Amino acid sequence: MTHSATSRPGAGAPAVKHRQPLGIRVLYGLRKEPGFFAMSPAELIAFGQAQNRIVNSRAARLATGFPHRGASISWQDVRLPDRTIRVRVYRPVNASTTLPLVVHVHGGGYVGTAVQCDWINSHVAAGVRAVVVSVEHRLMDYDTPLAAAVDDGWEVYRHVLRHADEWGIDPGRIALAGESAGSMVAALSVLRARDAGLSLRAQVLVNPCVDLTSTALDYQSMSEYADTPNLTREAVDFFRHVAVPDGTDPRELSPLYADLNGLPPTLFVIPVLDPVADHGRAYAERLRAAGTTVQVNEFDRAGHAFLSLPGLVPQARPARDRIVEFLRERLG
Repeated sequence: MTHSATSRPGAGAPAVKHRQPLGIRVLYGLRKEPGFFAMSPAELIAFGQAQNRIVNSRAARLATGFPHRGASISWQDVRLPDRTIRVRVYRPVNASTTLPLVVHVHGGGYVGTAVQCDWINSHVAAGVRAVVVSVEHRLMDYDTPLAAAVDDGWEVYRHVLRHADEWGIDPGRIALAGESAGSMVAALSVLRARDAGLSLRAQVLVNPCVDLTSTALDYQSMSEYADTPNLTREAVDFFRHVAVPDGTDPRELSPLYADLNGLPPTLFVIPVLDPVADHGRAYAERLRAAGTTVQVNEFDRAGHAFLSLPGLVPQARPARDRIVEFLRERLG
């Protein structure tokens, strides 16, 4: 693809491409969207824990996908002076050489776990022949803003880089990747890496949310897809409310408004039926204007978080293939 490539694999007839797959509509039709703004701090934490118990269940694999058999999966601890961060590590089986590294950040914000990304991360490990380290970062609540997750993502990246030999990775071949809120963490970590003079080969941003300012809800996609099964406008508004505590400048947590010079080649994976689709498009345009090589892939009949639901959304597979292809090119 070219410097500013944009493609939409699987584009279909207009009446079809703007409808979610049946499995998504049925599953989310059985679930009632919680009233986020009415939740107490304890209720928000309990909600996140309940959602993660479901994701960790064996039955959830029917939706979230089964891991690639060509990758091993294990939990490890990254021990820092002030805390320990769990990471989920994916390695290609029978790997005997130093491998590239992909640091991955799952989505969810106030819910979520690295386990929900086993399908994509195991395929990346096996297909790219890379070590994937997925950060089990602190989840947001009223006492834990988004900045905590950003610090966790950054510290895991720095730790693995400092201990490259122990992890069996090549410090010259590293990419960062994230999904949804995790894309924001990944993008902010990429900015920190640039400021620290650290070289990255690539970043992959899947259905990214990149604007936490007062303009976050003003995009056309936010109005057009305000009440999708996977994500609602209210949920995005609540995310902003929790992510940016009083006294914090939301621009500091909004990659869209950062200095974007000197960033690595970037792949965007954007589901069309997503309230934050225009966040990704706007960020891609700003990166292009700053001289970054950008590739944008849009997927019809796919909503927010579709990459974590391959059992329900067929478009997850071509999206996976594009990510693997891109990372092979950049980390080879």
